[in-house]
Amino acid sequence: MAERSGVGRVPGSVIAAGGLVGGYGVARWTKKRPLGGVVLAVAGAAAAQQWRQRAGGKAAGALTAAYVAAFAGSHPLAKKVGAWPSVFGVAGAVALASWAVADRKG
Repeated sequence: MAERSGVGRVPGSVIAAGGLVGGYGVARWTKKRPLGGVVLAVAGAAAAQQWRQRAGGKAAGALTAAYVAAFAGSHPLAKKVGAWPSVFGVAGAVALASWAVADRKG
């Protein structure tokens, strides 16, 4: 019942930001980059599903591309500002984009 009403549904912005931060954290703390990649991928898929439901396929595709670009862009950015500031910065940017495109509608 909660699923139908939307009560208890985690916004895509929170899932995406959590995936970027959590994926990096898992990779760093376990020293197993593939495990961090699993966290990143699972969160990305879950966020994409939320985006598709709330804003449609084109918006979900654009937000998914932003999620992947944020992950890729965090690496060179980390060389300039440090790893954690980079991860938090790109996670915040993706969360803001997600909120603007999909989450504020729901």
